[in-house]
Amino acid sequence: MGRQDIGRRAKRWEGGGWPELGEHRDGPTIAALHLFSQVAGKIATAALPWRNHGWHLTLHVTPRGLRTEPIHCNGYMFELAFDLIDHRFVFAGGDGATGTVPLRPMSVATFHAETMAMMAAAGQSVAIHPFSNELDPVVALASDDAVRAYDEDSAQRLLAALRHADRVLRLFRSSFIGKASPVHFFWGSFDLAVTRFSGRPAPLHPGGIPALPDTVTREAYSHEVSSAGFWPGGANGGAPIFYAYAYPVPEGFAEAKVEPEAARYDTTLGEFVLDYDVVRTAADPDRILLGFLESSYAAAADLGGWDRASLDCSLGVPGVPRAV
Repeated sequence: MGRQDIGRRAKRWEGGGWPELGEHRDGPTIAALHLFSQVAGKIATAALPWRNHGWHLTLHVTPRGLRTEPIHCNGYMFELAFDLIDHRFVFAGGDGATGTVPLRPMSVATFHAETMAMMAAAGQSVAIHPFSNELDPVVALASDDAVRAYDEDSAQRLLAALRHADRVLRLFRSSFIGKASPVHFFWGSFDLAVTRFSGRPAPLHPGGIPALPDTVTREAYSHEVSSAGFWPGGANGGAPIFYAYAYPVPEGFAEAKVEPEAARYDTTLGEFVLDYDVVRTAADPDRILLGFLESSYAAAADLGGWDRASLDCSLGVPGVPRAV
């Protein structure tokens, strides 16, 4: 199948429905991208000043894949991007310099070596933390020689799913006027997320997330949150889900009624989950997903005693300013 055909199919998915995204067929490619993305994310982490809740190190969904925010390093500006249409990892510098690493079946060590060579060729050598985060077991990024799968069709499916999830999460974000995160992608856990804040400090987080310093976790959860997002799978395997959780967890949250009926509270994860296929196969996927996002937030905010009258607003409408 030619690349042009894959591009046409990706467009059909976006216009006509959410793509199938299977753990068995697409999971190996998603797992590889999870590990490759840690290299890109660690470059941003090493170069940028720390921002609240680690928001500087996240990736962002684009029409073509995932990219960093602009990175300022040693008086130079560049960005890094995963192009899942032309299947390449791209360096774009402020002086017009470019570089690419072809995305293909390869080891994490090969991706790491080629990325660092690309950075060095652009005069931007950056020393990164050499091990994966939020994975068990930990992967040594520069020496893991196991060849990882990369299937172009699976990458296209992931991209189409991310574009849909990004669109609905952005719509959901528009109905909150309190402090809220961007809709952004965390490469450690490999999920697209948006977080709302009550405005109140939270109890000190106990930490304990695998391969993540407690100082990072505690700074991320320094204030009360209701967070939701899309997890397509990752390096440790698993079927794609939407999720929603609160920190701290208010009393009664696990027993709250969350839409749709297929949503459930996962006691191991400590969050509500909704299978991706429930959304994908629904007659109106946007309505089903918005119902999950809104009802899980309402449960967290109401049970947590948030001042919703001063935090909530109507969903945004294109071209119409929020009424004040």
